[in-house]
Amino acid sequence: MTRNEYTASEEDPSLDELREEIEDIDREIVELIARRTYVADSVAQVKAEKDLPTTDEGQEDRVMERAGRNAEQFDVDSNLVKAVFRLLIELNKVEQRESR
Repeated sequence: MTRNEYTASEEDPSLDELREEIEDIDREIVELIARRTYVADSVAQVKAEKDLPTTDEGQEDRVMERAGRNAEQFDVDSNLVKAVFRLLIELNKVEQRESR
């Protein structure tokens, strides 16, 4: 849902209701980060088994391009979304290097 759709579909929610919704969204974001981290750990195991390098710049580029497209689709600042994904990628690479 884009920001404009959300605004048009809501009936003046209270501040407490809005904050409660943000809490729910934050919990969902953390759950998604946990899921992504679990899958990234599985990717790291496959890379280690196949003796592949930790860094795959082509894949990182594809992730960043996809993040930018998704940001545009939801009318979110693509630089912000790309910064979040860059951080996730870098943290996953650190974990991959430490686990080898």
